[in-house]
Amino acid sequence: MNDWKVITLADCASFQEGYVNPSKNEPSYFGGTIKWLRATDLNNGFVYKTSQTLTEKGFLSAKKSAVLFEPDSLAISKSGTIGRIGILKDYMCGNRAVINIKVNENICNPLFIFYTLLNSKEQIETLAEGSVQKNLYVSALSKVKLLLPDINKQKEIGYILNTLDQKIELNTQINQTLERIAQALFKSWFVDFDPVRAKVQALSDGLSLEQAELAAMQTISGKTPEELTALSQTQPDRYAELAETAKAFPCEMVEVDGVEVPKGWKQTTLSEICEMQNGYAFKSSDWMEQGIPVIKIGSVKAMIVEVEGNGFVSEDYSKLKPDFLLTSGNILVGLTGYVGEVGRIPTGKIAMLNQRVAKFLPKEIYKNYCFYNYVYCLARQSQFKEFAEINAKGSAQANISTKELLKFPIIKANDKLHILFENRVKELLESILWNSQNAETLAKTRDLLLPRLLNGE
Repeated sequence: MNDWKVITLADCASFQEGYVNPSKNEPSYFGGTIKWLRATDLNNGFVYKTSQTLTEKGFLSAKKSAVLFEPDSLAISKSGTIGRIGILKDYMCGNRAVINIKVNENICNPLFIFYTLLNSKEQIETLAEGSVQKNLYVSALSKVKLLLPDINKQKEIGYILNTLDQKIELNTQINQTLERIAQALFKSWFVDFDPVRAKVQALSDGLSLEQAELAAMQTISGKTPEELTALSQTQPDRYAELAETAKAFPCEMVEVDGVEVPKGWKQTTLSEICEMQNGYAFKSSDWMEQGIPVIKIGSVKAMIVEVEGNGFVSEDYSKLKPDFLLTSGNILVGLTGYVGEVGRIPTGKIAMLNQRVAKFLPKEIYKNYCFYNYVYCLARQSQFKEFAEINAKGSAQANISTKELLKFPIIKANDKLHILFENRVKELLESILWNSQNAETLAKTRDLLLPRLLNGE
């Protein structure tokens, strides 16, 4: 470390403030092609897109001489949650809650500076000024001290840390793809009734029942008749399973209470296939510095629940209150605040269920099968969250009861089809949990290496 030197951020970078928000009362300012970077878009990683965009008119309204932040420059939040940072991967217009940092690449590697600032978040937070709302100003940010090795060492450290982040991001992308596949299958079978409609159409065209089932097989698999013929020869077991699935779908649509549904299927509510467990009201005296994690309403994130960083209670509670013990794969929903948000406990985790969070308890279909995958896919549909938001009560903060959530209307198919769906989706949803565990392991490795590498160890 003898060749490492201490410099300030101003020694190796220039700064650009964001611009005043365009008026929300002018619709023509929004929805264009210019990415409008806000503090909430900074994710302590690469920033490819923003939650809002501007038109050229909206961009010019921010400031006549507005300049876009450049790709591979950094941006940091200056108010709200101070110190959130990102590496921009496109041109973006920043709002006044962010500061752009353009690194002089002759002196510093942008990735190295990114990780250095990420590691200095607590120090940066202390630089914010203000009594009512704290703000981070360029004058303070520019004085942040950096411990700097030579440029080649910077690139090496940045590469190591970024490789781990890329693997974490890849796992996230894979999980999003797996979820989309599962949700698309759920929607096709139980919302749009595509296989049923394929059969109905084939029969109305004068085709035989066998040909109608072949049409359903095409719809389910996305394969052409020729590809299905090849499948029957190369993977006969897969073909037989597909044929069995197609046969399980009805051949007719009927109207029930003004709604068109497959014949023999039932309009009912979530309560018929699922029960729910409310969380436990822990006392203030129950909280500890370590023990078993507790899942609070803020912990329930879409797809995967955040288990760490929520507070702890004694591990004795896992035996004293077993009904509130959470294990891998449990499906949870928030009842307060962001009502209807649904996620699952990751693989290898246990936790306790706090009040205003509920656990789904899918009922049995037949013997070793329950409605687990169906309930998860159902609850992750946007219609479920909308139902929760519409039926939530409370002016200051939205609240909904499990009793109300169990009234969510559903279409229940025949048991055979539900079992086939459970088998079809099981591997997809299990892979999401395993990938999340792998991403967490990688993140812990990165967080362990980060301060060591930046301190020359």
